[in-house]
Amino acid sequence: MGLLSLAIWTPILFGVVLLALGRDEHANAVRWMALVGALVSLAVTVPLYTGFELGTAAMQFVEQGVWIERFNVNYHLGVDGISLWLVLLTAFITVVVVIASWESITSRVNQYMGAFLILSGLMIGVFAALDAMLFYVFFEATLIPMYLIIGIWGGPNKIYAAFKFFLYTLLGSLLMLVALIYLYTQSGGSFDLATWHKLPLGGTAQTLLFFAFFAAFAVKVPMWPVHTWLPDVHVEAPTGGSAVLAAIMLKLGAYGFLRFSLPILPDASHEWAWLMITLSLVAVVYVGLVAMVQQDMKKLVAYSSVAHMGFVTLGFFLFSDMGVAGGIVQMIAHGFVSAAMFLSIGVLYDRVHSREIASYGGVVNTMPNFAAFALLFTMANCGLPGTAGFVGEWMVILAAVKANFWIGAAAATALIFGAAYSLWMFKRVYLGAPGNHHVKALTDIGSREFLVMAVLGIAVLYMGVHPKPFTDVMDASVAELLRHVAISKLN
Repeated sequence: MGLLSLAIWTPILFGVVLLALGRDEHANAVRWMALVGALVSLAVTVPLYTGFELGTAAMQFVEQGVWIERFNVNYHLGVDGISLWLVLLTAFITVVVVIASWESITSRVNQYMGAFLILSGLMIGVFAALDAMLFYVFFEATLIPMYLIIGIWGGPNKIYAAFKFFLYTLLGSLLMLVALIYLYTQSGGSFDLATWHKLPLGGTAQTLLFFAFFAAFAVKVPMWPVHTWLPDVHVEAPTGGSAVLAAIMLKLGAYGFLRFSLPILPDASHEWAWLMITLSLVAVVYVGLVAMVQQDMKKLVAYSSVAHMGFVTLGFFLFSDMGVAGGIVQMIAHGFVSAAMFLSIGVLYDRVHSREIASYGGVVNTMPNFAAFALLFTMANCGLPGTAGFVGEWMVILAAVKANFWIGAAAATALIFGAAYSLWMFKRVYLGAPGNHHVKALTDIGSREFLVMAVLGIAVLYMGVHPKPFTDVMDASVAELLRHVAISKLN
């Protein structure tokens, strides 16, 4: 079994074992087993980075075998500079979430931890799949554990939120399935992505396929105006669910644009780039304004995620190496920062059982260590230079200014709005005198919570100060992607 198969199936195997064997009376043993599974899964992905060859756009660690021979569906895996960091990020965030959920989940612990580990393996499968049908199976399968995580361990309106999440994402994915079947027939019966990248297609066919893929990937990102499911889901989801949803699952849609829309449908991508750029700027500007009026901390961060992911799609459809690389860097940085923001909200919620900003005030007086971490993550969410939140956004803004000054100027307003709503929330929650007796009774974070915050803090600072290892990995693959996008495939 290759490294990618191990990265996919190790967490799934641990998750299945937890589902089969764990019971609440053995909750502590279940937690330790989940942690071991997450750490082993992370360890398996490390050789993917240490053994990755720079300077080539070729797929590496490739595995291929027949899956459904009759329809030429293959178990075909591989990673390049675009997908490598997303695989590592998924494994890393899974470890963080398992540790962060150690005490907050007290019922059905085995099912909760098992669902997260299975979800981790399925998401890695999405990033590693080189067969379109295999991609689709992994892409859709991720809905099941996340649906259960929201629907079982969520808040008062968890069923509504889980149902809305499932319906929105499933509807778009059905249109993608139609597109996959069309490309399968046009390619002579192949689901191989490399084959599809060379496939000549008519202008009308490209446009229809572009919007079929858009329906699936835009909802997942989510782009405006199909973003309305995200705040509801974040509010109702447990803390770990929100962290994984924001850090990893939103990236599945953005990754889909890179693997399908841009290289397979270059002419349609160029033709409809104005629409993608417009929707991205609306997400950056309008949704940023919406975030400023939120009273629920989770909703505020959820809307900020829509705004930050707007930078990702904006960068992709500028068709420049700086823009695409900036979009990918932003995906990784947002993974670190959004997970940290939601886990920080979870720390407060576990103590006060409220996400309302008005329920707090002066937290720094009783939780100084935690407030210091929260300030770091808030600044990263603002895009402060020296933090991970700055690098990708700055690269996209540079690419946007180079393409069109006014597009760059509009994108840059996100830094102002981001600072406004992030610092407003921090001021109201953490600064000043203690707001009420609940805040006065708070205790600072313990060793487990400190570990989670410290690990994420190091990741946020390291990427902000030294982004070169991240960009070096993706340079050759980004150049190859842009070469595909530059070639007309009209038949």
